[in-house]
Amino acid sequence: MVQAVGREPADCGNPAIPPMLSGLARIINGTDAVPGSWPWQVSLQDENGLHFCGGSLICPHWVVTDTHCQVRTSDKVVLGEYDLASDEEDVFNHLDFNWITLSPDIALLRLKTPALLTPTVSPVCLPCACCDFPPGTECVITGWGMSSVNPPVTPRKLQQGIVYLVSTEECKNYWGSSITQQHICTRGSGISSCMGDSGGPLVCQKDRAWFLVGIVSGGSGTCNTSIPGVYARVTALVCWVKKILEENSEFRCHPFCRCHQ
Repeated sequence: MVQAVGREPADCGNPAIPPMLSGLARIINGTDAVPGSWPWQVSLQDENGLHFCGGSLICPHWVVTDTHCQVRTSDKVVLGEYDLASDEEDVFNHLDFNWITLSPDIALLRLKTPALLTPTVSPVCLPCACCDFPPGTECVITGWGMSSVNPPVTPRKLQQGIVYLVSTEECKNYWGSSITQQHICTRGSGISSCMGDSGGPLVCQKDRAWFLVGIVSGGSGTCNTSIPGVYARVTALVCWVKKILEENSEFRCHPFCRCHQ
């Protein structure tokens, strides 16, 4: 059992409530996360309050998700959520935002009202373009996507799973030429993201902080846990993110590393 170290909620990538992880944790077939332990996790919900995609808080005014979630202005960005069937969590709804996209699968949502940072709501760190997360690195996926396909089961509580990064070459063995250096892939023993996890975070720990390394993008249409999951590679896209935030400099964010092209 691994216990990550928590810090003040104002620090990116350092949950005030430490997550508890084990090698048996998975999203498919479900293991509940510790409430509040992934404070950057976002639930994107439609106007009826139904969860359809994930996202990650990167600073009070900005959320990152993926393009294919097709977020609309009538949708809600919900922070501080844990149990989708409960109203007890400290939830913030942001109904008005602009969204900016880039191919491959990444979108930025600018919130009209900044998120109030609390022990259960705080940002994840963004890596430098030069940061190295090599194959074999242990990482974590989180979300409210389907925890079982047959029969279909959608969890109420936030799920977590340990996965391991694989090389681009290994990923191409399954997915072919559609995989580029702007993708990053994972494998896990019986572990996979699934429908409803799209746009959510793949995070890896470095220097005692959690970094957003990938954004859930694609994979097996049946959530086959033996096939690598596909994510947008954040180190390949972070310079674009930095540029967008700098162009909207009225919104302060936590410091970035210098981008190296």
